[in-house]
Amino acid sequence: MKQGIHPQYNELDVVCACGEIIKTRSTLKELRLDICSKCHPYYTGSQKMMDTQGRIERSNKRYGKPTTANS
Repeated sequence: MKQGIHPQYNELDVVCACGEIIKTRSTLKELRLDICSKCHPYYTGSQKMMDTQGRIERSNKRYGKPTTANS
């Protein structure tokens, strides 16, 4: 490897808005996140599932079932 052409690779504390601190290595000096796996709704289980089946049934009932061009 050539000397003097590679960036400095240091240990880094990644800080999330929820207060979680993750230790990693990077060429950056500081990294702040808005959301991480500790506070993201998908990972915490607080994500709400959409009732798409009910919406489709209501739409078909209201406007009739759509027809395809091949049939």
